[in-house]
Amino acid sequence: MKISTKTRYGMRFMIDLAQHHGEGCVALKDVAERQGISKKYLEQVVAPLTGAGLLRVTRGYQGGYELARAPENITLADVVSASEDGLELLDCMSGVFSCERRDGCLSQRIWGGLEQAIRDYLAGITLAEAADDELR
Repeated sequence: MKISTKTRYGMRFMIDLAQHHGEGCVALKDVAERQGISKKYLEQVVAPLTGAGLLRVTRGYQGGYELARAPENITLADVVSASEDGLELLDCMSGVFSCERRDGCLSQRIWGGLEQAIRDYLAGITLAEAADDELR
């Protein structure tokens, strides 16, 4: 599995918002400047996060983005799931790709276990925890 640039930037965006949680709406240009990411690219990054209900958008003067829930209630798994099509390591694990060996595949259990470990790891870290680590 290779994490996309959009997902990595989405994670940085969400952690940045967690660091500024409670300060009201945060302008996209401010996050872009702090994170060294183009504003235009960030516009693409936030779309799936907003669609997944992780962000609240306020338009107009003093508008911007804020987390839809407290940072303690959003996990890194939520962010990755919103940004990626899935966390499957192999096409055959997604159920979309059909393999004639699927039913008797001895390695599928190994890859499935690794996928689950990744999901569990990401689900065990909240944005609040990630933001706190970022401050150190």
